[in-house]
Amino acid sequence: MYCLQWLIPVLLIPKPLNPAFLYNHAMFMVLYLTGFFLERRPCTICSLVFLTALFLICYNCYGNCVFLVCGENCDQGQCSFT
Repeated sequence: MYCLQWLIPVLLIPKPLNPAFLYNHAMFMVLYLTGFFLERRPCTICSLVFLTALFLICYNCYGNCVFLVCGENCDQGQCSFT
């Protein structure tokens, strides 16, 4: 579970308030996570715990997901990728 100490803070990084930077933020997160998984090769359990937490945060669509932009119709499951 040592590798989770580098993954959990990624979930706590806030999204920028300026909508112009949402795409840059999402791309930074994708590249950071890709680089982390390729370089550090975390164990299977840590990867599953992190991906499950990321899925649950993005599935709720409260605006905390680093990859999705949730609009007003989020209750109906209409979230779009950035």
